[in-house]
Amino acid sequence: MRTWLDHIFRLRASDTTVQREITAGCIGFVTIVYIVAVNASILQDAGIPLEAGILATVLTAFVGSLLMAFWANAPIILVPGMGINALFTFTLCQTMGLPWQQALAAVFLAGLLFSAIAFTRAATLLSEAIPVSLKEAITVGIGLFLTFIGLQKGGLIVTNPSTFVALGDLASPQVIVTLATLVLTLILFIRSVPGNFLIGIAAGTVMGMLAGLVRPGTGSLAALSLHEYGRVFAGLSFSGMWTLPFWAAVFSMAMVIVFENIGLLHGHTGMLGQPQKFRRSLQATAVSTALSGVLGTSPTVASVESAAGIAAGGRTGLASLVTGVLFLLTLVFLPLVKLIPDSAIAPVLIIIGGLMLQNVQNINLRDFTEGFPAFLIIALIPLSYSIVDGIAFGFVAYPLLKLALGKRRDVPALLYVIAGLFLLNMVLPIVA
Repeated sequence: MRTWLDHIFRLRASDTTVQREITAGCIGFVTIVYIVAVNASILQDAGIPLEAGILATVLTAFVGSLLMAFWANAPIILVPGMGINALFTFTLCQTMGLPWQQALAAVFLAGLLFSAIAFTRAATLLSEAIPVSLKEAITVGIGLFLTFIGLQKGGLIVTNPSTFVALGDLASPQVIVTLATLVLTLILFIRSVPGNFLIGIAAGTVMGMLAGLVRPGTGSLAALSLHEYGRVFAGLSFSGMWTLPFWAAVFSMAMVIVFENIGLLHGHTGMLGQPQKFRRSLQATAVSTALSGVLGTSPTVASVESAAGIAAGGRTGLASLVTGVLFLLTLVFLPLVKLIPDSAIAPVLIIIGGLMLQNVQNINLRDFTEGFPAFLIIALIPLSYSIVDGIAFGFVAYPLLKLALGKRRDVPALLYVIAGLFLLNMVLPIVA
């Protein structure tokens, strides 16, 4: 068995052992398993049934782990990404009006575009064409968006007819549980307690039960049923292919997942000390993204939490294979996952948003031609409740400001094309 594993994953060549890879895979799983509950909750807001969302998340993570293990031989975890799931639900479905079936089709096509880029030199060309300030602004803007969503789910922010939004009722059980869970999870996180998010969600669920937010006796603990998932699996619809919003959704989704994964994978392979694994890792991620649309969820990304498994000694695909198998085993605990209230999930969204905000320090705010387009992206993503619209304003503003200063050569030709497409998407609905 050990000889077979060594042959498949080249353990000796990577200076690692079976025990070390299994340990790394387990640690990586504990740090990322919270995504099962959180992603399913966000998909539910798009109209995908909760149980179907859980199954889709688990199966996608499992398949993504197999791709990363056997194609790239890297200890990187592929799961439906935070921020990308918000783009799927709150922009594609709620703002642009796509049914979730069409949104899944957009994910599938975005995955095909991503694959075409990943298997050619286009990935390098595209990455070089987008300024660092705009890439980082997208991450920061999505972080603020996730925070806003978390504050809403936790009852801390509510709608107001006069001011649009206002502070929620701090005396309500939902807000009290959210705040208590947030404090606990923050303490666990800053102390680097393994599985901090998972522990926080579990504690928040228990507090929710004590506060009457969760009622186990209402049928939530029903056994696993494949009926709902049968409607979601391969439920993608291409009926909107001849409309501009559909292709705007495909283009925007593809751009975000390409930029985010290029950045994440560069970091992970660099941490591994094996930059040669970047290309195959990007290809595995691209194929996994396309399969996400078929399996019924938002696109996968190379999770930030992969760093935990790498830090624990993971060097090969055996670690990601172990993580994938553990994800599959979570289906046994599906009834418990279905009990988790929004007040237990909200703190995770808020903290992840805070982490993503750190990227603002990589933006050159002293140069207004760099800083202002980035500012537009950061401000408009949460305020317009649309990741696509926020990105569009920033990408259109960037070449305009550069041209105003006579710096047209500072803008790559490809960026003019991208900005033109975004501008066309903004103008056509007005003309129509």
